[in-house]
Amino acid sequence: MRQANVAESPDFEVVDSTLMKRVFYIFAALALLSVAISVGGKWLGRSIAMAGYTDDTTVRQIVMGNNLISVPANFIRFDQARRDGIASRLDLYLRYPEMDGYSTAARDDFNHTTTRKIIFLSFEPRMMSRDMSGRFAPIYSALIEKPGTPGPGGTTVYAFTEKSGYLNEVLAVAERPGRDPFVARCLSGPSAEESLAPCERDIQVGDDLSLTYRFPRELLANWPALDAAIAAKVASILKTGH
Repeated sequence: MRQANVAESPDFEVVDSTLMKRVFYIFAALALLSVAISVGGKWLGRSIAMAGYTDDTTVRQIVMGNNLISVPANFIRFDQARRDGIASRLDLYLRYPEMDGYSTAARDDFNHTTTRKIIFLSFEPRMMSRDMSGRFAPIYSALIEKPGTPGPGGTTVYAFTEKSGYLNEVLAVAERPGRDPFVARCLSGPSAEESLAPCERDIQVGDDLSLTYRFPRELLANWPALDAAIAAKVASILKTGH
């Protein structure tokens, strides 16, 4: 009798349980996809906003030869280098004169929306017996045109000779009593205007390491403070004998 009633009712349909399961799985999958997009979107959004920077201050331990460099992750330029271990080169960047790494508060400085004040540092095994200051007398002095012209901070700026190989560069030199002179090479002309850090100088540090640091030309005006700040920062992060 019940079966007859069902057959006679045009509004009643029997729904296949298999179809219901498929509908359930589809809705469950859509829900999971929505969660994944939300989480992934937040992560990707932060990644894009950071533009390769990190505000992570975890100290990383990098070994180079007989040297140990202990430096916060937000000082390290490249993501793949922000880990403990052995390295043949380490690239850092920091803000001058604060000598600190990337942070939310320092975002504008690192994005160069304010005055240029970012310094780039590269640690590498030493390839030359003399640093830039030590190379002035035996090498650079024979490659420059004399006399030079007065430069910022008491420096003398020399153009390189055409045959020197230093195209579109000048040499900034400042005397230091009892020591080799301060020496930095700087880009000139349009190349200097386009560069965030057109001047560079290398010094010997640690156990057979060379440190090259690049900086805005404006900082030549107070090169003694800049050079001292670099030396102090290196002393605080670099240990030898490991």
